[in-house]
Amino acid sequence: MSISPLLLIATILCSWALLAASDDNHGKTKTVATSNDHHGKARTVTYDGRSIMIDGKRDLFFSGSIHYPRIPTENWGKILDKAKHGGLNVIQTYVFWNIHEPVQGQFDFVGNKDIVKFIKLIQEKGMYVTLRLGPFIEAEWNYGGFPFWLREVPDIIFRTNNEPFKKHMQKFVERIVKMMKDEKLFYPQGGPIILAQIENEYNNIQLAFEEKGAQYVQWAGNMAVGLNVGVPWMMCKQKDAPDPVINSCNGRNCGDTFTGPNKPYKPFLWTENWTAQYRVFGDPPSQRAAEDIAFAVARFYSKNGTLVNYYMYHGGTNYGRTASSFVTTRYYDEAPLDEYGFQKEPKWGHLKDLHSALKLCKKALLKGTPSVQMLGKEIEARVYEKPGSNVCAAFLCNNNTKEPATVNFRGKQYYLPQRSISILPDCKTVVYNSQTVVSQHNKRNFVVQEKATKSLKWEMSQDKIPIINDCPLKSPRPLELMSVTKDTSDFLWYTARIELNDEDLPRRSDIHPVIQVANLGHGMHAFVNGKYIGSGHGSNIEKSFTFQKVAPLKSGTNHIQLLGYTVGLPDSGVYLERRLAGVHAVSVQGLNTGTLDITDNGWGHKVGIEGEKLRLYTQGGSHRVDWNTVKGPGGPLTWYKAYFDAPAGNGPLALNLTSMSKGMAWVNGRSLGRYWVSYLTPFGKPSQAEYHIPRPFVKPTENLLVLLEESGGDPNGITIMAVNRDTICSSVSEYHPPHVKSWERQDSHLRIVADDVKTKADLKCPNKKVMTSVDFASWGDPSGSCGNFTVGTCNSPSAKKVVEQHCLGKTQCQIPIERKLFDKDKEPCPDMLKTLAVQVLCTNKD
Repeated sequence: MSISPLLLIATILCSWALLAASDDNHGKTKTVATSNDHHGKARTVTYDGRSIMIDGKRDLFFSGSIHYPRIPTENWGKILDKAKHGGLNVIQTYVFWNIHEPVQGQFDFVGNKDIVKFIKLIQEKGMYVTLRLGPFIEAEWNYGGFPFWLREVPDIIFRTNNEPFKKHMQKFVERIVKMMKDEKLFYPQGGPIILAQIENEYNNIQLAFEEKGAQYVQWAGNMAVGLNVGVPWMMCKQKDAPDPVINSCNGRNCGDTFTGPNKPYKPFLWTENWTAQYRVFGDPPSQRAAEDIAFAVARFYSKNGTLVNYYMYHGGTNYGRTASSFVTTRYYDEAPLDEYGFQKEPKWGHLKDLHSALKLCKKALLKGTPSVQMLGKEIEARVYEKPGSNVCAAFLCNNNTKEPATVNFRGKQYYLPQRSISILPDCKTVVYNSQTVVSQHNKRNFVVQEKATKSLKWEMSQDKIPIINDCPLKSPRPLELMSVTKDTSDFLWYTARIELNDEDLPRRSDIHPVIQVANLGHGMHAFVNGKYIGSGHGSNIEKSFTFQKVAPLKSGTNHIQLLGYTVGLPDSGVYLERRLAGVHAVSVQGLNTGTLDITDNGWGHKVGIEGEKLRLYTQGGSHRVDWNTVKGPGGPLTWYKAYFDAPAGNGPLALNLTSMSKGMAWVNGRSLGRYWVSYLTPFGKPSQAEYHIPRPFVKPTENLLVLLEESGGDPNGITIMAVNRDTICSSVSEYHPPHVKSWERQDSHLRIVADDVKTKADLKCPNKKVMTSVDFASWGDPSGSCGNFTVGTCNSPSAKKVVEQHCLGKTQCQIPIERKLFDKDKEPCPDMLKTLAVQVLCTNKD
């Protein structure tokens, strides 16, 4: 059904003007535990088939994943504040076994590993916690969270009915639970933890273990429940989770893909709503639109959902060597809070508005009787209504991905964009539509800091390339890399010596010896007689590869020097304890005597490279070698250092490393993570070019910046940048509903709280900055996105002037979406449904 733009606008305005002029038995309730607060009242976390209940009260839970080790401790509070401001009332985090027990029996809970401090801070901010104990977590985290020493336990098989594994898993889980209990962090004790998770997406590998897999699931669930933590346990993506453990959904569209809890008295929980796609080196850019997430979340709550968790809400950074195989240092940068902690708009704002709209529906959702009414093909109304009262909420859903629709619901016309849900908290008034974004947009800017960049006076030091006599570990054949490095370094040297005479070497000038290496992954830098001949690597999909390069062999003794490396340990799949990496077989082709297989020639091995052991990335360690002034691009295995003073301000900084290749960077001894800008996407660009320098890493002056460059680069091309999101935008059409903040619920009624309920473009600068320039403004049919708007076929010549009058010099402004404001004289394109697109720049006040 179609409707003219002007009639559509009239219909919408009419619906807003009209507004201006039983707790059902959901099955048995699970009471997990009780305690008393300081008023003597019992503190309980219970559930039934409708919801999680806190102290017997139903609620809707909006949760976000934020991982404490991926954020400097100093920034935890800022990130949590923005999460709460975004409408969250729950924070979800994993427990990272391998950072807490890197050596068996030796525990570490200091700095950004202080999980107790993190949880207490969440409680101070007024939010609950979901604690995912795993201890397998995946999470694109090194080895899925397992400490490497676990692999070396005799007869161990991970994540199955295996006694050695179960023993160590239970021991760690019990330790963490005891720590939480001792600190009184579970809700019945007065703490914020309301849910706990054991295991993680085990259904993905369960069938590989057949009967032992099913036995393990039962054991893990029962073990967890037996710890008596006082809150419900859950298992994500685990259909056979044993009672009373709740099985939950992970995915992008759990409102349609989740088959539901395995018992009618368990609530609908969505533990991972993927806000983007994590990236690996070599990946092209990927994103997930705010509109798509909003649709999925509204859909889930309209179908009996009680908790949705955004994975990730803030991804942060994989510092050091914490990322899993091939995963980029930047983690879930497309989340509502980006890597730097900025609100990524419109994702952050659009989801905040969704939470507000759902809260207006809370009474109906939790106490109303649900019903479904088909309004047309692929169009339905999901209604929650309490008979005999004014409690009613409706979700009008257009499931068609291509066509908008206009539908009649209870005697009124409603316009539904394609694949969208309109939320009506009183079954009459549209306060939110998932496809029509009213919240502002923004664009991230990387601003080169000229003074800091020009102050970088680079020095270099070449790392040592060993021969077999320098390598303490000898073996007839190349050894498996991970078993030797034991996750103490990415690197393992493989060295061999071969003797050749003139008769062995080719005599023709067009034939040269070639070294061929079969490598199990992940990568390798090759040297012959100390000369670099090239590098090779696999990919996230196929770790193994074959390396072939011309080798400068000579008559006499020749040294084969291969530096194998991993780019993080694997984090998923079956039999993690059996994964392999490193040099597997080596041969020399092109000799007069034929191909020479030197795999069994006898090999020396050395873990790590010399600069790592000397800790050249620290102030003290940097004095242990001689440094030379950099005059141009450098070769492989080179350390670089320089000093810089902190640029003005307190915002985050970044390094642009596109002049380098692969390695790691440190600031004042703190690792920024791995960089790999030479591994290009199909678009010919690095998967990640900028690398985050958190402000807490930086001193006012004399900051030591160190890089280990593995295969060659030019540090003179490195720039230091300040990062901001000071470019803000709005794109609002005439059919957009007014902002959800125009309403509030009072008792059982929806009440207007705005001066006038009209559609407006809202703009607000971050950090109390003011709008100093209008870079784009168009009223008509503009296209594009923030930072890339273009004028369409219709445009009002007064648009920029109107925006300037409303916004310049202000921290916040509103621009009414009204034709009379922009088309005072002759109106261009009167039959067109019009949109206002605006882009402004925010700067500090003078």
